[in-house]
Amino acid sequence: MTEGTTSAATEGDTLSRLEQEGEIAADYLEGLLDIADLDGDIDMDVEADRAAVSIISDAGTRDLQKLVGRDGEVLEALQELTRLAVHRETGDRSRLMLDIGGYRAKKREELSELGAKAAAEVKSTGEPVKMNPMTPFERKVVHDAVKAAGLRSESEGEEPQRFVVVLPA
Repeated sequence: MTEGTTSAATEGDTLSRLEQEGEIAADYLEGLLDIADLDGDIDMDVEADRAAVSIISDAGTRDLQKLVGRDGEVLEALQELTRLAVHRETGDRSRLMLDIGGYRAKKREELSELGAKAAAEVKSTGEPVKMNPMTPFERKVVHDAVKAAGLRSESEGEEPQRFVVVLPA
């Protein structure tokens, strides 16, 4: 086997494993929706080497908002429960991302803008900018936006008060 073939086989194995994670997660979430008597469709994808599962609804997001909770707290908990369900089935730690009613997608846009604004401020003043505490997901999005702006950033503090500091180049 050549090196290129090995790499392609490994990528295929990874994709297959992530698709399996998505299917396990979808089954788990469908069970939860049934128990909660909520309507929602499950969409599965693979994004950035992670299984991505979304719950969407044609009836609007009002019912699904219960699954998001205040500031995404319920969504975070459901994501962890779903990751545990995948771990129980596969024996592997999952990095699966869960979105409900487009909450994370909208949040990602807002945080990307926030990271870009902080980077612009650091570029103009030359001084580091400390941001408010964020969840790991939120920090990751901000770090990516800062990196795209050509600067660097670090996380500081302890959970749940961990925050991003945007640093000059």
